[in-house]
Amino acid sequence: MTGATAPPGERAAVTAAGTSTLAAVATMYRLTAGHRTAIAVASVLTLVGSALGLAQPLVARQVVDASGRGHVIWPLLVLLGALFVVEAATGAAGRFLLERMGEGVVRQLRLGLVGRLLRLEMREYDRHRGADLISRVTADTTLLREVVSQALVDLVTGSLVAAGAIALMAWLDLLLLFLVAVTVAVAAVLVASLLAGIRHASEQMQGSVGAIAAGLERALSALPMVRVHRAEEREAAGIGARVDAAYGAGVRTAKLAAVMSSAVELAVQGSFLIVLVVGGLRVNGRAGSLGDLVAFLLYASYLVLPLSSVFRAVGLVQRGMGAYQRIDEALRLPVEPAAGPAAKDRAPAPRPSGPSAGHGTGTGTGTGTGRPPHERPVLALRDVHFGYDPRRPVLRGVSFSVPQRRHVALVGRSGAGKSTVFALVARFYEPDAGALFFQGRPATGLTRDACRRRIALVDQNTHVVHGTLRDNITYAVPDATDAEIRRVIELARLEEVVDRLPGGLSALVGEHGGTLSGGERQRVALARALLARPALLLLDEPTSHLDAINEAALTTVMKDVAQECALLVIAHRLSTVQHADHIVVLEDGRTTAGGRHEELLAGNALYRELADSQMLRPGGEPGAGERGR
Repeated sequence: MTGATAPPGERAAVTAAGTSTLAAVATMYRLTAGHRTAIAVASVLTLVGSALGLAQPLVARQVVDASGRGHVIWPLLVLLGALFVVEAATGAAGRFLLERMGEGVVRQLRLGLVGRLLRLEMREYDRHRGADLISRVTADTTLLREVVSQALVDLVTGSLVAAGAIALMAWLDLLLLFLVAVTVAVAAVLVASLLAGIRHASEQMQGSVGAIAAGLERALSALPMVRVHRAEEREAAGIGARVDAAYGAGVRTAKLAAVMSSAVELAVQGSFLIVLVVGGLRVNGRAGSLGDLVAFLLYASYLVLPLSSVFRAVGLVQRGMGAYQRIDEALRLPVEPAAGPAAKDRAPAPRPSGPSAGHGTGTGTGTGTGRPPHERPVLALRDVHFGYDPRRPVLRGVSFSVPQRRHVALVGRSGAGKSTVFALVARFYEPDAGALFFQGRPATGLTRDACRRRIALVDQNTHVVHGTLRDNITYAVPDATDAEIRRVIELARLEEVVDRLPGGLSALVGEHGGTLSGGERQRVALARALLARPALLLLDEPTSHLDAINEAALTTVMKDVAQECALLVIAHRLSTVQHADHIVVLEDGRTTAGGRHEELLAGNALYRELADSQMLRPGGEPGAGERGR
């Protein structure tokens, strides 16, 4: 089930496991698929070792009886020692195989989880906290390792060894066996009553551990804000509440486990004392031999280990189910499709007709660039509607296009839907209505991978990952040549940054690019995007971290980039996009106007208002913001 949705039968087993230990064991057993040979060999070795252990009391009985009759006992002692050594060797080999199998199961689960979490639908990241998902890969799978590497085999071998010991005890003395069975049965009833509580407490503890990770990640990722607002104690208190919840659940689990262990221990010790007292009285009464009593006592003591392992394994399985349910939930989260229809991916789709074809002069749809009509735009949106919540639409009919090697800008008030357009173009989400076209092909006829090969994105968060400057620039093209790297460094105006950093391209940039300024991170992200040579480059607020000098430099960079690929730019600063080939105005989720800077100033009230607020009226005329001073 690695990286795949759990089958209906397994889901039912997960639910049933809450009340049925057998169903829980069956669920855990399914996790060992692909490791059954190792389990079989380990079980055989364990059983062989246990059989050798069961033979030792019989040899010890012969030693006692032979010694009482004055016979030679050293061959029996040698045999007893050999049995002990071989038992230890087989037990060690079996335990190694089990531990290796457990690590293999955890590896399989972790690979499946990692692959799935990296391919989740974007909506799922909106619904789940990232650090909690990470804890399912780490803490939850670690708990499962103990279950599959120990509990399952302990249940089988412990039960068989206990059955063998009981059979031999019955052969030696039925009355003493009855007394042992009564005390063990009392412990079994008590253990059974505790299992549901152990599973529930364990599930709560694992959930709290995930919440701790999520809370800590939240605080550390915004540490400058936390410290400036002196919120360390508040954040610590919030995370501390999760720590207390994990502590409480862990204490409840420990309390129930302690009661269970004590019940088993008392039952075994009580039965041992009963056997010792009653058996001793019977030997004194000549109702049995001393050798028989020694052998029975040894079997009674040997019964402690398998019975304890069985009871412990049952409790561990219930604890493991709490972790497994969280893992299973993550494995069932919907992911992006891995591939689409191959035929549609290869065949060109009909050219979109109507406004989205993108070379007219209609409101918000044309480009005003005079491109040859036979050239299909790199991107076209036709009457696109979308909402993260279907009841609250963000886009209400967006139509425009981006011609090849042209600079198109999206402007509008905050919340107009500009970043949402980028999310749809990157295929993070799918439109609720309308259509997107990539180079004349409908997005629905292309795989998401095929769409993303055509684009590169520099968003306003300017993601820079831990590693070297080279690692970050070549993230999309790991095998890029030095010449290709130098080219994008020059395009993004990164030469000064490379020269400044000790080690140049080999310099570590720190967590989230902490050694770089905001503007430098922006340029690193731009270089990374350009290295992929996209047909369309998406720039989301490219000047948000730049001063006026660097903003002017970026404007020059965008002119150079537009000679290589199409540009679609989101900007609140109109100075960044006033020289764009075409500007699309978004208002309340709709495209309401389109044209060049001067045309929009003359004909669109919203654009004119935005320009006034930023003092971008032509001819040096002051904007409203300046007139108010």
